[in-house]
Amino acid sequence: MSYFLSHLPQIGAMTLQHIALVAGGLAIALIIAVPLGVYAARRPRAGTAIFAAAGIVYVIPSLALLAVAVRYLGLGALPVVLVLAAYAQFVLVRNVAAALANVPRAQLDAADGLGFTRAQRFWRIEVPLATPVMLGGIRLAAVALIAIATLGGYVGAGGLGNEIFLGLQRKYVEQTMAGSIPAAALAVIADWLLRGLERSSRSRWA
Repeated sequence: MSYFLSHLPQIGAMTLQHIALVAGGLAIALIIAVPLGVYAARRPRAGTAIFAAAGIVYVIPSLALLAVAVRYLGLGALPVVLVLAAYAQFVLVRNVAAALANVPRAQLDAADGLGFTRAQRFWRIEVPLATPVMLGGIRLAAVALIAIATLGGYVGAGGLGNEIFLGLQRKYVEQTMAGSIPAAALAVIADWLLRGLERSSRSRWA
C-alpha cells in the first residue's frame, strides 16, 4: 500500500495510458467488426468463413501474436493497439451478426410494408433493436482488452503492465499489485458502465 501511495501520480499516468491503448484497440476493432458482422448476418455462408478466421486469431496466444507484431512494427503502442483490435474481432463480429440476425422478423416486415428502403430499415429498425446485444459484445470485448493491454508494459507501450512486469522482475509484490489492482478496477468500471448503457438501450427499445 505504501508503494501505491508514494507512486500515485505515476500510476495515474499509466492508468490513462492503459485506457488509451484499450480505447484505440476497441475503436479500430469496431471499425472492422461492424461491417464484417453486417455482412456475415446478410451472407451466412460467408459468415462461417469470417467467424473461422476470427477464431483462428483468437486462439493464438496473445504474447506470441504481439511478438510477431513487434517484429514488423517495432516497439511501442502501435503493435499493442493492433493486437487488441485483432483479438476483439472474435467477440465483436459474432456479436454484431447475432444481434442483427435476431431482430424480430415482424419488425422488418412492418418496415417493408411502410415502404422503407433497405438503408432506412437498417438504420431506423435493425440498428436500434440490435444495439442492446451489440453493447453486450462491446462490454465483453472491453473487459478482455483491458487484461490483454497489460502486455503493453512488456514492449514499451506504457500502461499498467509496466508496473506488473517490473514488479514481477524485481519480485516486488507491492509494485505488481500497484499495476494489477487498477487494471482490475478498470475492468469492473468498464463492465458497470457498459452494462448500464445496455440496460438503458433495452428499456428504450422494449
